[in-house]
Amino acid sequence: MLKLSEPTLLRSQNLIDGQWRDASLGMRFAVTDPATAEAFASVADSDAGDASLAVDAAAAAFPAWSRRPARERAQLLKRWHALILAHEDDLARIISTEQGKPLKEARGEVQYGASYVEWFAEEATRICGDIVAEAVPGRKLLVLKEPVGVVAAVTPWNFPLAMIARKIAPALAAGCTVVAKPAEDTPLTALALAGLAQQAGMPKGVVNIVTASREHTPGVVDAWLADSRVRKVTFTGSTPVGKHLARESAATLKKLSLELGGNAPFIVFDDADLDAAVDGLMASKFRNGGQTCVCPNRVYVHDTVHDAFVERLAQRVGALHVGPATEDAAQIGPMINARAVDKIARHVEDAVARGARVVTGGKRVRRADGPNYYAPTVLVGATPAMALSCEETFGPVAPIFRFRDEAEVIRDANDTPFGLAAYFYSSDVRRIWRVAQALETGMIGINEGAIAAEAAPFGGVKESGYGREGSRHGLDDYMHTKYLCQGQLG
Repeated sequence: MLKLSEPTLLRSQNLIDGQWRDASLGMRFAVTDPATAEAFASVADSDAGDASLAVDAAAAAFPAWSRRPARERAQLLKRWHALILAHEDDLARIISTEQGKPLKEARGEVQYGASYVEWFAEEATRICGDIVAEAVPGRKLLVLKEPVGVVAAVTPWNFPLAMIARKIAPALAAGCTVVAKPAEDTPLTALALAGLAQQAGMPKGVVNIVTASREHTPGVVDAWLADSRVRKVTFTGSTPVGKHLARESAATLKKLSLELGGNAPFIVFDDADLDAAVDGLMASKFRNGGQTCVCPNRVYVHDTVHDAFVERLAQRVGALHVGPATEDAAQIGPMINARAVDKIARHVEDAVARGARVVTGGKRVRRADGPNYYAPTVLVGATPAMALSCEETFGPVAPIFRFRDEAEVIRDANDTPFGLAAYFYSSDVRRIWRVAQALETGMIGINEGAIAAEAAPFGGVKESGYGREGSRHGLDDYMHTKYLCQGQLG
């Protein structure tokens, strides 16, 4: 049983037009604790009708919200930010229970998600247009920035608070209204966050949350894709789903922000600080049990430092404690569900069958409290022929690829349709700039394993999507540019 200091944070209904309401057809679906694989709550299982009601509310609220002074929007966002931090512990417990990450990491996610709300509260007051130098006497040329309209946000399960905050906050700051569908595995965090926005004084219809099971999610999202009142879709998730959204939104030419799959390389050159590189890999690879889109999926280590690096890494990885969030010592929690564990096991088994060797881990962890655990793993002898080379493992597995020269590793690192994030370690300044320019990704960590920040643009290239979240660029995709030309002023 999930016990909270503020029980009202645990919501089970949709938030539409400022009202908590059941799904139109009265359906519900279960929310499962990945640590035990047991249901502990249920929420509204919505359909296309509920999705349309949410758009009705958002469209009705848009005119007043978009005309509201930016400073007033900012003040509401700051109140929301303060409430998120005030309920950090409860929100972390909800995240841990429905998503599985250890409580320490969940608290970090609350702070990280809140940082986007604060950032965009401040950016709301800095939305500026331009006055263009007149080309003809007697004319004034002005450029305005205006909100696009109703925004549909579809978010993933791995960061159930941070991802929805990173989408809703800039939309509201720009003057847009929102309809959102959280992942079916983790709906409770989004509902709690929406409840706090309501407490902060957000007007009805400005933020609407619709939950749906895996079976009914396509109907909800497709209703938004077909609705011309929805002017933008923002999505974080898999590349195949992102391509579907792009195709289906073309009929109404919606703006799109797509943060899609990754296949991040992590490169350790022969002149790297090995201890720092191990620290960076531990931070980037094993955060959230390896279930992040920017996790290193391929670890390339130079031949001359390979054995020393693997020895140090294996000691650290083998010492990680696996357990549920209820254990204070837990560093790796359960995977989100049985499908995730099966995929990890399939990748490791395929790698071993093709010549890789398990240095540590490489097996499911059998615990009395639940089935969805996999041991943190280091593999050596990885090659491009293995499934884990071209598919995201999304789990605590670090495959080590050996390389001998810079040109070779750059070619291999870029040999993927994805381009979200990359990491490399080197002490050679000239190499740092060469490699940073050569890597085909939207984000690069240079001698650093933790790269996400609210002040930095987050997003990828190639089949990892387009658009940016965070930073001063984060408002751009939620706004139109309007040009005014006024004549006869001479």
